[in-house]
This record gives sequence, structure tokens and C-alpha cells, in this order.
Amino acid sequence: MGQGGEPRRAHAYDGELGAAVARAQGGDEAAFAVAYRILQPGLLGYLRGIVGDDAEDVASDAWLEIARDLGRFKGDGAGFRGWTATIARHRALDHLRRLRVRPRSSALEQDVLDLPGPHSTHDQVLETLSTERALELVRGLPRDQAEAVLLRVVVGLDGPAAARVLGKRPGAVRTAAHRGLKRLARQLGVEGVTDGGPRTLGESE
Repeated sequence: MGQGGEPRRAHAYDGELGAAVARAQGGDEAAFAVAYRILQPGLLGYLRGIVGDDAEDVASDAWLEIARDLGRFKGDGAGFRGWTATIARHRALDHLRRLRVRPRSSALEQDVLDLPGPHSTHDQVLETLSTERALELVRGLPRDQAEAVLLRVVVGLDGPAAARVLGKRPGAVRTAAHRGLKRLARQLGVEGVTDGGPRTLGESE
């Protein structure tokens, strides 16, 4: 296992989340509310980046499905984070299809990034991504980059988990997330854009 692969703030809640999910599966409604409070901000930010102003409605649909299928989930807190993100993504794509808006796709321009430097702007971009302006900027990224950034930074998934949600190889998701963060950093005026490398954006396996 690599070290530090997960965004730190989200990862800190995974133990509490796993315990809440286990209690919720036993019928504890208060525990389900705990899981909701932990996950909803990240899911809402992710959905805003995909469907914009309809994010609240799509999130409500996603939570109805999550509650309905809760008994079928098997795994820990980190696994539940990925499971809920997958459900939210499916609801978002269904919503876009209903609107006859075709999700944008973008081929990666290059497979390997060579951006030398000792520091990463990951944390600086992370701090700024809570703003509405940043989410608007994320929506302007190519689809692969936008979803990779949202899943990694906003939802808090590690590289392999984000790859499973998107149905892609972890290396492709890592590259897309890095490219997206690099572009966001430029747009947000963050200085010193450099390669975060596997420590911040790589797979944790």
C-alpha cells in the first residue's frame, strides 16, 4: 500500500462512516443520518460539477436509492464512500440523458506528465474548491478531468476507488486528476504548479 494516497480530510471520517453504516444496516435511523452528514457535502459538490443547479434534486434521488439498497452494501467506510459516489454518478448521467445533454468526453492528450518540482498545489486547490466559482471552473474541464478531480478531491476517493466508479484504469484517472488540478490551479491563480506525484494523486495500492 502506498502512503497518503487519500485526501486527508475525507479519509479521517472513514472509520466513523463505516461504523455508522453498520449500525444503519441494523435499522438505526440516526446512524444513517450520520452517514448522510459525512457524505452529503462531497456528493453535492461532485454533482454540482456534473449537473449544476440540479445537484440537490439528483442528490435526493441518489439518497433514496442508497437508503433502499443499503442492506445490499458490503464493505467499510471507504467502500461505502465509493458505492454512494457510483450511485450518485448513475443518477447524474440519467438526469443528463433526460435533458438530452450528452456528457462531454475528452481523450487524454498525453499519458505521462513530466512536471518537475518538489511541491504540489493539491492542497491549495483543495482549499479553494469549496467555492461556487471553483465548481464552475471544474464544470469547464474536459469530462474525464472534471470527474477525476471531483471524485478525488471533493468526494475524497483514493485513486483505485475513483477508477472503479468511472470504470477506468487507476493510471488514467490519476493522470486526468493531475491535469485537471493543474488547469484549475492556473485558473485560480495558484502559483508554482508542480507534480504531486503518486503521493497525492496516485493509487494507494
